[in-house]
Amino acid sequence: MFPQADQSSDTYEDCKATADWLLAQSAVRPSVGIVCGSGLGGLAAALKDQVAFDYKDVPNFPQSTGERRPRPRRPEPGRRLALGAVHGHAGRLVFGTLRGRSCVCMQGRFHLYEGYSVQKVTLPMRIFKLLGVDTVILTNAAGALNQDFKVGDIMILKDHINLPGLSGNHPLVGLNDERFGVRFPCMSDAYERELQQLALDVGQELGFGDFLKEGVYSVLGGPSFETVAESRMLAKLGADAVGMSTVHEVTVARHCGMRVFALSLITNRAVMDYDSPEKANHEEVLVVAKQRAEQVERLICTMVARMERRHNNNDDDDHDDHHDD
Repeated sequence: MFPQADQSSDTYEDCKATADWLLAQSAVRPSVGIVCGSGLGGLAAALKDQVAFDYKDVPNFPQSTGERRPRPRRPEPGRRLALGAVHGHAGRLVFGTLRGRSCVCMQGRFHLYEGYSVQKVTLPMRIFKLLGVDTVILTNAAGALNQDFKVGDIMILKDHINLPGLSGNHPLVGLNDERFGVRFPCMSDAYERELQQLALDVGQELGFGDFLKEGVYSVLGGPSFETVAESRMLAKLGADAVGMSTVHEVTVARHCGMRVFALSLITNRAVMDYDSPEKANHEEVLVVAKQRAEQVERLICTMVARMERRHNNNDDDDHDDHHDD
């Protein structure tokens, strides 16, 4: 039987109430939304004139859970549950400017393995839309399935395989609110090709060409890492990397009409051989993320700056055309 959509939350009115509350607390009107993956939360530190909110203080917002905490239960009216953060996820929403462009940054995201419904996991994307965000940048830590990939590579997502979604655990299951998007959104263009090319161009300029790749990302529910048989299956399906996030957020962001760019930091190689002594572990993920975090941050910061310049150039072109008339 397919999972049931969480209809008790995630409504347009709930999302709007949260967005209105955030807009009342900050003068920033973000056009870019950034989601930081495991160990990559330092990107939020690059924002200037910051206004930050702990997830627990934001109305209707989910919170990252600690490993020892059981499945979240609904709090009593007027009472919030105190939750610990998943190691590597800070649990803050940060508003500010990045290279002159207004942004909102999630330091830590939400996962199916924390016990939340896929609708709750993707709630921040709907709030982003109502905040005025038009472009979403997502990062994650992933395991390499492609044997040509190395630990420390940065993979630009060009497509994904949504295994939970194909089996019915999909963020758009249930009633569709046309104020967010259409009933049957297209996913063949889920990742903005212009932003992919911008990332490749910026990466070459920064000298990242040797470790900048493109590929297909496959999402699983977690929290266990993949078996050898599962890794082999995913590779045969055409996946280059595997992780436990991002795809659900991408789906909802595209449903809401936002442009999407996503990248994976390859922090480990999926075990594909029964005789291999390697074992995937979360500590290794965080170590590699820390080592490569500076390059990821430089890539995204430069992309945001370039996006701003392109936008301004377009505005200038429009102005010139109008003047010629």
